[in-house]
Amino acid sequence: AMEYDEKLARFRQAHLNPFNKQSGPRQHEQGPGEEVPDVTPEEALPELPPGELEFRCPERVMDLGLSEDHFSRPVGLFLASDVQQLRQAIEECKQVILELPEQSEKQKDAVVRLIHLRLKLQELKDPNEDEPNIRVLLEHRFYKEKSKSVKQTCDKCNTIIWGLIQTWYTCTGCYYRCHSKCLNLISKPCVSSKVSHQAEYELNICPETGLDSQDYRCAECRAPISLRGVPSEARQCDYTGQYYCSHCHWNDLAVIPARVVHNWDFEPRKVSRCSMRYLALMVSRPVLRLREINPLLFSYVEELVEIRKLRQDILLMKPYFITCREAMEARLLLQLQDRQHFVENDEMYSVQDLLDVHAGRLGCSLTEIHTLFAKHIKLDCERCQAKGFVCELCREGDVLFPFDSHTSVCADCSAVFHRDCYYDNSTTCPKCARLSLRKQSLFQEPGPDVEA
Repeated sequence: AMEYDEKLARFRQAHLNPFNKQSGPRQHEQGPGEEVPDVTPEEALPELPPGELEFRCPERVMDLGLSEDHFSRPVGLFLASDVQQLRQAIEECKQVILELPEQSEKQKDAVVRLIHLRLKLQELKDPNEDEPNIRVLLEHRFYKEKSKSVKQTCDKCNTIIWGLIQTWYTCTGCYYRCHSKCLNLISKPCVSSKVSHQAEYELNICPETGLDSQDYRCAECRAPISLRGVPSEARQCDYTGQYYCSHCHWNDLAVIPARVVHNWDFEPRKVSRCSMRYLALMVSRPVLRLREINPLLFSYVEELVEIRKLRQDILLMKPYFITCREAMEARLLLQLQDRQHFVENDEMYSVQDLLDVHAGRLGCSLTEIHTLFAKHIKLDCERCQAKGFVCELCREGDVLFPFDSHTSVCADCSAVFHRDCYYDNSTTCPKCARLSLRKQSLFQEPGPDVEA
């Protein structure tokens, strides 16, 4: 230990690099009146020519040990938990970068080492511990991120968020991300508030009105833009049809709802950041009434006809489940928890539904759920079986259920018949006829023999 301390003292007196443990110690250029420390020949290195810095010699290892990995294996004086030592190393590294030739490989290595030193210092001492965990601005609800990922981009300044050395926030409503220093500069309201107050799509395909209607300014931040790229490039959003600057439009791609419902076109188009967030938040909302928007779509897309029939059957199965204790305990209806509108109506669709229809996923999943529901009603549950029907026209065959493919249901009284026995508008429902006769007898005026 004494020998090590003596050698360490000599290193410090000679201004040697305390991090370099692979090659022998080196001495800086000495003035004519300075004493050279006593160093053994094995440890000494050839002196540099006068006027040339020691780190320009290719045979030497540059100061701060750029060829070593101090972070995975700290040795010598370098202590990973010593904040003061890290700060000293950062200052020395800055000085080395200033003295190295511009754009040289050694200068680039020194910059990398400086970044690593700063990241390590940030790990040991977070200067932003006093930052609030929650900030509310323009209906955004920002939460302080604890992730150290460096793959995020600030939506305000359009630069990388260095998670290890910078504090950043994410809005829980629209997932807007930005540095803590950019929070007070935000001018865009939270998109989730628009989804809550106005949950509807623009159903005109790219409704462009021209740059003149925007005063040749970005539709969002109002920065000057033009198609010539001077002073800033104008980028069109295929969803809104408006033009945006490069800070508000990053050429993100998204499926356009208007193109889907009118053209059955799922090709992603370039949209602004605001439109991208709005479409992402709206993708699972059932706001599209397809039979009103484009009734011909069901004639063009066969899968939609099959989906509509499955949804109608599920609505007919729902009364069985909400009156069956076993079905309620098994929570069968939770099979459709991601598409609650499927157990409420058969008209509304979300963009995600149409995407799944186009990919062939929705038909397969709905068929499996339909089979599971039918198995419970017709085979597994005696209570549900007892709620079946007998054809009142032929009174033959098995027990019928309204969701069977070979049955017809009276629109007035919901009685169930064989499809071959009952034809709409041609055969009178016997149950409805009996009810009609009963009503007539109840409201028939009493004859003269009947006392008042």
